[in-house]
Amino acid sequence: MNDFNSTFPRTATQVVVKQNALIRQIYAWMGTGLAITAFMALVTLTSPAILNAVLGNRLVFYGLMIGELALVFTLSGAINKMSASTATLIFIAYSALNGVTLSTVALVYTANSITSTFVITGGMFGAMSVYGYMTKRDLTSWSSFLFMGLIGVVIASVVNIFVGSSAVSWVISGIGVIVFTGLTAYDTSKIKEMAAMGTEGRKPAILGALTLYLDFINLFLMLLRFTGNRR
Repeated sequence: MNDFNSTFPRTATQVVVKQNALIRQIYAWMGTGLAITAFMALVTLTSPAILNAVLGNRLVFYGLMIGELALVFTLSGAINKMSASTATLIFIAYSALNGVTLSTVALVYTANSITSTFVITGGMFGAMSVYGYMTKRDLTSWSSFLFMGLIGVVIASVVNIFVGSSAVSWVISGIGVIVFTGLTAYDTSKIKEMAAMGTEGRKPAILGALTLYLDFINLFLMLLRFTGNRR
């Protein structure tokens, strides 16, 4: 009996240690992805050759965006079939490509407004991520609403490319802020559940990092339409 009682706490502790280790890995990789994106955006902005290559030809720009989507779908859908090194390279490549395409944001908005919006995004993301991690509520009921909202934002954004309505853009941004704020909490809760099940390794860490990275970037872009000052 004494042996059992002494063994159980150690086993529970090991589970918590593994859970915390995976979560630290996920946020570390997410931070790495954001750093790579910021670095590549800066490189693009300070290199006239790269900037002209990206903006001078719409086919190149849209080709990069299609490439980003392909990397996301590949990583999300086939991560179990690839090695940890391949998953890592795809995540890094996606973060770098995203930095190149997001550099165009700095041509539209002032540096101060981009910085302040980034800080606001960090605060909102952090608060909702903490909520998703600490809450005892089952957030599964959010999934249908958030999925429908996400699909609506994507479809409306594509349509508005051709319509070009500023009013529609504001509505899309408002809904987008709600959706990606909710997704941050929901995805964090799911990551916590995944970690609690004993999942470990670099591949699940990369997949979790990609999920939170996408939440952060999209929340930032939606907020920027509200808080950003145009040049």
